[in-house]
Amino acid sequence: MILNDFIAFNANGLYCRYADFYLDPQLPVGNAMISHAHADHAKSGNINVYTTAATYAFMQLRYGKGAAKASYLSAYNAPFTIGDVQITFIPAGHMPGSAQVLMEYKGVRYLYTGDYKLQPDDTCEPFEFVKADVLITESTFADPSTAHPNPLQEIKKLSDIKINILLGAYSLGKAQRLIRMINDHAPQKKILVHHRIMPINAIYQKLGFELGSHQIYSRKLMKTQEEWVYIVPPFTFDSYIRATGVKRLFASGWKNLQVNNQDTLYISDHADWNDIIKTIEQTGPQEIWTLHGDGTHLKNYFNNDIFVKLLS
Repeated sequence: MILNDFIAFNANGLYCRYADFYLDPQLPVGNAMISHAHADHAKSGNINVYTTAATYAFMQLRYGKGAAKASYLSAYNAPFTIGDVQITFIPAGHMPGSAQVLMEYKGVRYLYTGDYKLQPDDTCEPFEFVKADVLITESTFADPSTAHPNPLQEIKKLSDIKINILLGAYSLGKAQRLIRMINDHAPQKKILVHHRIMPINAIYQKLGFELGSHQIYSRKLMKTQEEWVYIVPPFTFDSYIRATGVKRLFASGWKNLQVNNQDTLYISDHADWNDIIKTIEQTGPQEIWTLHGDGTHLKNYFNNDIFVKLLS
């Protein structure tokens, strides 16, 4: 029997009272199950952290000793138990180490996706489908009007821009994906990287994800017009709002983050509407619980065929 209260929000975040742990808690807790290392999911100060080795490596880079008092690291598809709940991490395809969290309790399988994508990405483990009775899915782009374009066609747009490019991207996950894609699909471009992104790239290297040619930013190099692409985090990108002699682009699945009407770069690390529907079809849930967005469209789409509950 599906338990409607198997997970529920409280002041600290999404809580499983049947085994006393939180999923991506928003405040420090005793037991934290961390799906991936982005700061809106992986907070500092937890006592016990359960996650993948890659996720914890990124957390240690960001938080140092504050990453957790104790860490319990598990490989993908290697079940372990907390209390009476069996936990299995399943690749989520969002970034290295990102995991769906499969929770099995009294014969019922609850699958928390965390953030995920189905699009191919050579800089992380590919998404894996798994059967579940309850799918607890992010719904960032759960809107029938949202269809992300082929990322390879998007990155090839850079080849048509002959001046230097200032390319805004989130430092962890997106920047590394862009470096690899530019090397593979716009190889005439030369890549410069902001100094704060370089330590993250080093962890990718240790994890076995090759990014290809790039070097740390040099003002002298950027002053030459040699088709440089300078990848910077959002705070730096915003500070160059009046930059001249460069084309400013921001890589994102969000329309409001595109800064040029004539040049856009829609590259998302989240599932769009079609991929969410595909995930539901492959997972085969009896119920869908939605998070991190608006699940109303899914509720209307499935009507009475599948019960949809909006957790947030």
